[in-house]
Amino acid sequence: MRRREFIAGLGSAAAWPVLARAQQPTMPVIGFLSSGAPGQFAPAVASFMQVLREAGFNEGQNLVVEQRWANNQYDRLPEMAADLVRARVSLIAAIGNNLPARAAKAATSTIPIVFFMGADPVALGLVDSLNRPGGNITGVTSIIVDTVQKRFQLLHDMVPNARRFGFLLNPDNGPNPDNVSNRPAVIDARDAVRTWGGTVEVASAKAAPEFDAAFAKFAERHVEAIFIGGDALFASEIGHLIRLAAQYAVPVIYGFPGSARTGGLMSYSVDNGDLLRQAGLYAGRILKGEKPGDLPVVQPTKFTLAINLNTAKALGLTIPETLLATADEVIQ
Repeated sequence: MRRREFIAGLGSAAAWPVLARAQQPTMPVIGFLSSGAPGQFAPAVASFMQVLREAGFNEGQNLVVEQRWANNQYDRLPEMAADLVRARVSLIAAIGNNLPARAAKAATSTIPIVFFMGADPVALGLVDSLNRPGGNITGVTSIIVDTVQKRFQLLHDMVPNARRFGFLLNPDNGPNPDNVSNRPAVIDARDAVRTWGGTVEVASAKAAPEFDAAFAKFAERHVEAIFIGGDALFASEIGHLIRLAAQYAVPVIYGFPGSARTGGLMSYSVDNGDLLRQAGLYAGRILKGEKPGDLPVVQPTKFTLAINLNTAKALGLTIPETLLATADEVIQ
C-alpha cells in the first residue's frame, strides 16, 4: 500500500475491511467500546488519548483507533465487541458503564481489556480481585464501598426532615438485573437511611421514556429526596431528569459530574477525565508489553461535591452552612 493511500485511509478506519486492518501487524489498534454516545464522552476520550500520546502512541502515525458507540442501546454491545475481536484489535477500551466490559470479556479471553465504569468489577465477576485482576482485563472503577452511603448522607444533610428516599438505577447496569432491590448499592442505601429512621424506594429505568414512570412512582410513594445513580444513560439524559425533578419539586443528588452546572440541585462525583487518564496510562503500559491481569484496578481518591444555589432556592431549601462549607463547587 502506498504511503499516501495509507494516510488517507486512517481517517475512515472504522470502514476498513477486517482483512485490510489485519494486514497492519506492526501498528497497534485500540478499539473503543462504549455504551454511550461520542459527544457524551468526548472530554474523557481526549484525556485517554493524551496519555497515549505521552506514552508514544499517536493516532495516524503509529496507532489506529476503532470506535464503537452503542448510543445507550445496550443490546448492541455484544455484537460491537465481537466486531472488534474480528478486527483483531490490540486492546479494547470499554467505557461508559459495566456493560461494555462485560460484552468485551464475553467476546475474548485473549485480547487485553481496559475498562472504565462505576460498578464493582469483583462483584460482577470481571476480575478475581482489585489488587490482582487476573486474566486479560483490568481498568478503573469510580465506585468505592461507602459512595452510595455518602450520597444519601448528603441528601439527608440537605433535607434533614426527609424520611422517604428514592433510588433510581438502570437494571441493565449491574448485578441482579431482575431483582435490583437486592443489589449491594441498594443495601448500602438502606443501611445509610436506617440511621435516621428512613426508608428507600427503588425505581428502574433502562431507557429515557421510562424516567417519567419512575418519578411518578416516587411521587405515589411520597418520596421526599432522590439519588440518581451514575449510569451513562442518566448522564446523557441529564436535561430530562432535571426537568422531572423540577416538575415534581423534589431534591435530587446525581452521581455524575456536571449535573449541578446544568441545573441539578447537587452532585457528588469523581473526575472522569482524571480516571480516563489512568485508563489511558494502563492502555499504554499494556501496549508496551505489560499484562492486564497484573495491573491493580484503579479506584478514585477524590470526589467533588457541587451545589446549585438557584435550584435550591427554587425548591425552597435553605442549605445548611456546614454543607456549603464542604462543597467544592457552588453554582450561583
